[in-house]
Amino acid sequence: ASNLQGPRYVSPVPGGGFVVSEECGDVKVFMSSCKLLCSLSSKYGHQFGNPAGVCVDTDGSILVADEQRRTVHLFPEHGAPICLVSTGLRRPAGMACSSSGHLFVADTVENCVKVFKYCVRPP
Repeated sequence: ASNLQGPRYVSPVPGGGFVVSEECGDVKVFMSSCKLLCSLSSKYGHQFGNPAGVCVDTDGSILVADEQRRTVHLFPEHGAPICLVSTGLRRPAGMACSSSGHLFVADTVENCVKVFKYCVRPP
């Protein structure tokens, strides 16, 4: 995929394709053909500070760590973005989420990985 401004982190999307964060910019979603599907700032009208780690959960929601704002937002396929983590992060970087609804965020200032539970599904 081209048309990227300082790509930083990348994560696969279920069903093919991938999501990429750009330095001081945006987060872009690509189809498996590497064609640009959308940009999260345009689709959701969301201003990023400095998007870093990205991952996609089992529902297909995209999670983005913002290094400058020290937050993690969830971008559902439909509906408005949800702020999942607004305190406790110094400099979030890489990120991953598990099928059980745990979010793992590497914090480069505190030299640790922080674990958050963000999604509890009914059985």
